[in-house]
Amino acid sequence: MQIIMLVLMLVVFYFFLIRPQQKKQKELKSFRENLKQGDKVVTIGGIHGKILEITDTTVLISSEGTKLRFEKSAISTAVADNLGVQA
Repeated sequence: MQIIMLVLMLVVFYFFLIRPQQKKQKELKSFRENLKQGDKVVTIGGIHGKILEITDTTVLISSEGTKLRFEKSAISTAVADNLGVQA
């Protein structure tokens, strides 16, 4: 009986914690791979900017008259022109 409860708990953990996290990471990876010049993005630090250049691992962003280079992993979301947020 205890083994059944243990297996049931593992199944619950997988479907409610592990699987959604893996799905979210997969979507974020796909988003970062499909970034292109001119996209408006927000970094994980909250900096808003427009992508000027993309390399394999980094992104050059223009923000408020400055240019900053970030790792691709630092890009969290894209921002539409009407200030809506796309994931």
